[in-house]
Amino acid sequence: MKKLTVKDKKNMAIAVYQEIQRSEDSKYDHRLHGVLMTIKGYDCYTVADIFGQDPTTIQRWVNNFNKKGFAGLTEGERPGRPKSLTEKQWIELGKDLRKPPIEFRYNQVSWDGKLMASHLKKKFKIELGVRQCQRIFNMMGFRLRKPRPVIANANPQAQKAFKKTSVNGKG
Repeated sequence: MKKLTVKDKKNMAIAVYQEIQRSEDSKYDHRLHGVLMTIKGYDCYTVADIFGQDPTTIQRWVNNFNKKGFAGLTEGERPGRPKSLTEKQWIELGKDLRKPPIEFRYNQVSWDGKLMASHLKKKFKIELGVRQCQRIFNMMGFRLRKPRPVIANANPQAQKAFKKTSVNGKG
């Protein structure tokens, strides 16, 4: 039988590994295969090299499997940091973000991470960083949109000709 090859091995290996990381089922199957390879006699270093993992990760999978069986290979709950906002505050913030900032006497026409951080501090006495506020936007399903700059003294006809599509949908 002819040896099989995959085109662009390096990038495809990265892509396959990313696909495995996308879902809990894939991660579980990945761990199962790792344990199976150790059962078949491969050492942790060889399995780790093939799977793109650290050897201690493979050891942890095998130890968890020995202690808890198949349940030891599933993702467990991770405690993590407690949430900064209560459920009620989360809902209220979502309602606030659906209103223009001007309604809260802010001098901006759209929300951004910096303004949300200020709003949270003012309304709920909660201090969060700008980046964390940007994550909250994302978790709530909002997209941050930056206003387009307006060029002073621009020629409106030249701008219209430059746009990809015109107002009437042609062009």
